[in-house]
Amino acid sequence: MKKSNDRNVSGYLLTAAVAAATAAMAMPVQAYNLYSENGSELNLDIEAVVGTFSSDENYFGKTGDGSSWQEGYLKAGLSGSHALSELNSVYGGLNFVSSGTWGDGDAGGNTDGSERRTAVEDAYVGFRTDMLDLSFGRQNFSIGDGFLINGDALNLGEGVFPDSNRGGAYWLAARKAFNQTAIARIGGEDGLRGDLFYLESDNKAQSEVELGGANIEYVTETGTFGATYIKGLDAVDNAKRDGQKTVSVRFQGNAGVENLFLSAEYADQSQGDSSDDANAWYAEAGWTFSDVAWTPQLTYRYTKYEENFDSLFFGFNRGYGTWFQGEVAANYAGPFGSSASIQHVALKASPTEMLSVGALYFDFSDSTTFGANSEGQELDLYAEWVVNEHLIISPLIGVYSPDSSNQTQNTTSDNFYAQVIAIVPF
Repeated sequence: MKKSNDRNVSGYLLTAAVAAATAAMAMPVQAYNLYSENGSELNLDIEAVVGTFSSDENYFGKTGDGSSWQEGYLKAGLSGSHALSELNSVYGGLNFVSSGTWGDGDAGGNTDGSERRTAVEDAYVGFRTDMLDLSFGRQNFSIGDGFLINGDALNLGEGVFPDSNRGGAYWLAARKAFNQTAIARIGGEDGLRGDLFYLESDNKAQSEVELGGANIEYVTETGTFGATYIKGLDAVDNAKRDGQKTVSVRFQGNAGVENLFLSAEYADQSQGDSSDDANAWYAEAGWTFSDVAWTPQLTYRYTKYEENFDSLFFGFNRGYGTWFQGEVAANYAGPFGSSASIQHVALKASPTEMLSVGALYFDFSDSTTFGANSEGQELDLYAEWVVNEHLIISPLIGVYSPDSSNQTQNTTSDNFYAQVIAIVPF
């Protein structure tokens, strides 16, 4: 698309909510149109995000009295398309990402501050008609709101798993593309549509797994109904994921009631050994008080992960708390989308078109994967501020209070945590 100086400010605010939310950010790339003529287009795509972080406590055996660190990445490349006819076109993209972590490394010991990397991120080609889209290569892919798949966005460094180093920027999730994909998107924006997909990860932290599956959706004015089937085709040193089957059903929408928001998903997973079968689900309801000053939104969600459930490539899609629930708990202390019961209450308001503020509360219980050390409460306060056309800032402060301690949780002390994310649209 062409760069516009009068771009809708509310669009930037939405970008802030999307881009600054969690370690699996999905900020749209900013594009400069370089060429557009006779059905052909070439764009220069640029994306830059930096963040600074501070945690009074460390986790998982990381020594020292807290951590202070910085993360950043720059993504730049080319994308374009060429019309073959009025209804058919081919398209593609190639870009690189430079990323790094500085300072002490993150509070969970996933990075140590020495990480630097520049490498190809997206490299894909595709063919599109009005009802069919076929694409191949390195690219991002997500299903629904990211409860099971939202890109290959786990970005570890030289910390506790140095063999899985992807160049740092752990919280910012600089790299999201699957190494190899073959994706068929069938149907339009409304009614019945679906996806057939093959995904290959080169991420050692994800066991370099290969997945295949299908996703079907029925899109209406009152909500979207969806069902997904995912099968593990191969995995390195992970017998659990080789042959694993996951089936899910979901809904998201307002059910025809203005100001109401509903979202739910149930996933059932079989591992080959029935003793390892597990499920996970969530149910969420929210209400927007549209006639009240600042238009506040109040939301409640309950999430249940059974023991042995593999949350696959879950990640951010629609805001803080999805699906990294709690900035400290989800990123550094656990339970990391594993066995737990999580209650979540969120309040968000918009004093101006340029500013949103919010509060998030989480209660974690019934944790087994990481034990009682992953049980506790967290409160996060944040803002999303569009300073101007070229700068978006999202500060957040939080307090995480674990209920108990063991070898993976160094302390029962309350942890004061702070971060500031800056997004720079070019």
